[in-house]
Amino acid sequence: MRLFHIHGDHFDALPEVLPEALPAQGFLWIGCTRREFELKAPSLQMLLQRLAVGPLVDLHVSDLLNNQLPSHFDYTSWYDLLVFRRLAAAPGSASLFVDEEHGTTASARRALSAIDTSPVGFAVFDRVLLTVHPADCAVLDHFAQRLSTMASSADGRGSARLPANPADLMLRMVNHMVDSYLDLRRLLTRQLGYLQQQLLDPKSHFSDWQILLDSRNTLHQLEDICEDQRAAVQEWIDALDDWPDDDDAMPRRERELLRVRSRDVLEHIERVLGHVRRLEASAEAAVQMHFSALGHRTNDIMRTLTVLTAVFLPLNLITGFFGMNFDDLPLIHASIGAWIALLMMVVIAVGLGGYFWRKRYLGSPRR
Repeated sequence: MRLFHIHGDHFDALPEVLPEALPAQGFLWIGCTRREFELKAPSLQMLLQRLAVGPLVDLHVSDLLNNQLPSHFDYTSWYDLLVFRRLAAAPGSASLFVDEEHGTTASARRALSAIDTSPVGFAVFDRVLLTVHPADCAVLDHFAQRLSTMASSADGRGSARLPANPADLMLRMVNHMVDSYLDLRRLLTRQLGYLQQQLLDPKSHFSDWQILLDSRNTLHQLEDICEDQRAAVQEWIDALDDWPDDDDAMPRRERELLRVRSRDVLEHIERVLGHVRRLEASAEAAVQMHFSALGHRTNDIMRTLTVLTAVFLPLNLITGFFGMNFDDLPLIHASIGAWIALLMMVVIAVGLGGYFWRKRYLGSPRR
């Protein structure tokens, strides 16, 4: 568990000893892993009660401990609760990129499944922010280092300004988790590009459809997660609009900044959702193009076989005619009869071949 005090342009790391009261200025940030929250939940509840901000509802405690909970938003009269599932490539997944020359289907399947969607919980009080992270989540350490760097900088104005309240810090962390989708986007784009090349390569005999099915299922899962994220942030924005304008705990300007930052987070989620849907459409189009190309190649083969059958059909008719068991057939007793019949067959075959060639029934079609 890590405790931080943020006030003005100062960012101070506090010892792990739980404070007895709120500081005179600023707000507290309490960050812990899900396992630590499970073990220290009674102590944290007593701390929140002692700080006069109110304890967490038992149902919300269960939500923060649930590793399978989708993104959602809930609120009480003394705090807001946001559970946000992060989208990121799993640790070590960068080494699973498939090389187009030496890649294997096994590594492709591993790379497509290398996705981490663990939930991060935020309990936003007036002057306290409680965050519950997965054990392997780097968001806590990243923001602790980032805020410390911002506080030590001489210029604390503009975009480098420290969060003014717990809600501001929560939105910054959510926005960072959404932006971390860029790493996952590059991973999925490269893997789907590899599969598309295999599908559309006429020399490739693509047979491992399980990889393509896994990738489509992954994209469907990401779409569901993004929709839950969008719904949760939209509910937060709706609740933010219902805050009273005469609230002394938060000036009007800070509320407007929260609305702007919330809409920015929502826009980023919309972009992520749009990209996931484009990847889905691209994968679907690749499958359709694969079957279209397969059907086109089948049609070419059938056209060639049909033309050959049409060429040899009159030749079979001639050989069948002169093969009948009659004595009075023409040319049957002539010394050059066989050569005349052979010449007739060659002329007919060449004529039909030339005719079908001019009709583009033989050979590759012009482009």
